[in-house]
Amino acid sequence: MAAVKQIREAGVAAALTNHETIDLAKRHLVQPWPCAGEIGAEARSLISGGEGIYITDGEGKRLIDGPAGMWCVNVGHRREELARVMYDQAMQLSYNTPWYTMNEPSAVLAERIAAYAPGDLNHVFFTTGGSTAVESALRFMQFFNNARGRSDKKLILSRGGAYHGSTYLSASLNGRPRDRDWMDGADELVVKLSSPDAFRRPEGMSIAAFSDMLVAEFEETVRRVGADKIGAFIGEPVQASGGVILPPENYLPRIRKICRDNEILFIADEVVTAFGRLGHVFASEDVFGIDPDIITFAKGVTSGYFPLGGMVVSERLLEQLRRSNHPTAMYAHGLTYTSHPVGCAVALTNLDLLEDGILAHTQAVAPYFQQQLKTLEELPLVGEVRGIGLMACVECVADRESKNPLQLDTNVGMRIDAHCHELGLLVRPLINMCVMSPPLVITREQIDDMVGILREGISRTMDDLRHEGVWQG
Repeated sequence: MAAVKQIREAGVAAALTNHETIDLAKRHLVQPWPCAGEIGAEARSLISGGEGIYITDGEGKRLIDGPAGMWCVNVGHRREELARVMYDQAMQLSYNTPWYTMNEPSAVLAERIAAYAPGDLNHVFFTTGGSTAVESALRFMQFFNNARGRSDKKLILSRGGAYHGSTYLSASLNGRPRDRDWMDGADELVVKLSSPDAFRRPEGMSIAAFSDMLVAEFEETVRRVGADKIGAFIGEPVQASGGVILPPENYLPRIRKICRDNEILFIADEVVTAFGRLGHVFASEDVFGIDPDIITFAKGVTSGYFPLGGMVVSERLLEQLRRSNHPTAMYAHGLTYTSHPVGCAVALTNLDLLEDGILAHTQAVAPYFQQQLKTLEELPLVGEVRGIGLMACVECVADRESKNPLQLDTNVGMRIDAHCHELGLLVRPLINMCVMSPPLVITREQIDDMVGILREGISRTMDDLRHEGVWQG
């Protein structure tokens, strides 16, 4: 309590020691995704500062921010332009209720986002982040079909390995290991499909045949369940938190056609891939050649400086609603912070930065990023390095023949992260995988540093596993 009193009396200029912050967290702070044995009593790595692609931990150690926060700090830390616009907008208008008023930044931002969206996706609904963006899209699908007299057309097709959020409905779509082991969900609304993970395709099957298999499964599911019962398919163009799973070539356009032929809404979840991660504002059309009915976005829209997300919706869908037999039907969905003026002002300046060279830089440096990370496949613990743009995954396996990660210590990713932290790199560990998605402003020299540290961290982990008799690779 003495530390808290010190902060109150001296204001933000007074900083707690690392030990004091850890103590407060253990006594009062509930972390996201906690295990029951530690809930409300744990402290995680303390981050005290950031600049460019670097962050500083509680001990003053500078680290490369390998995951860019949570796939989101696209323009880098400590950008004065974004800090300044937050202050300026707050001094002009800090908040307005979206229920019966509006603000200028949200209208301008909606127009600029619509200009980048493919096809006729001309309308934007703003939320507070990725989970609420996905939730909004799914509730829109339900409303859309109710208003059109199709109350049974509500099922949602999702895939293994997917991650779509933490709200009740969005989390029900998730297909990653352990996400749903102890959590309930709206299982009656969700139909699960196979993951498009080509690394784990059936032995001896070509990638082209694997793509055919996925498409055939999709077609069979629509026939079995009934197109009149399926409201939407949702998919990440690249399954991010599932391990940076890239779709087989031409798989997404084929799925898009099936959806269009069966009046199933195609929702592209671009919470991670939008706003520069793949070198474009949106990846759906520019990278994968698809024009969805709805695109969800968040994270990079403000580079993590302010909570903001949203969905971009097809003009055709809204026109059908306007012409329905229920003109007074209400899309009874919204959030206190929908179209927040500060968040939208930050996003406008963030988009300026992307347009003023960061998108071009990402496109130029991404091939080198992928090439250098691919060299880690020389290490016997590494089963595959895969990625696109400035996102990649290093997947570790017990042996390359079986591709079995389960024989390994399930914390192998955390072991690698611990070594890398000591060496100057923060890694995103996912069980047996290390995910890398650095700020888009990273240079070639910094990529070399990052890959060099990751190589040493994996090498040290291999030595640990051998010494413990866990792994003989």
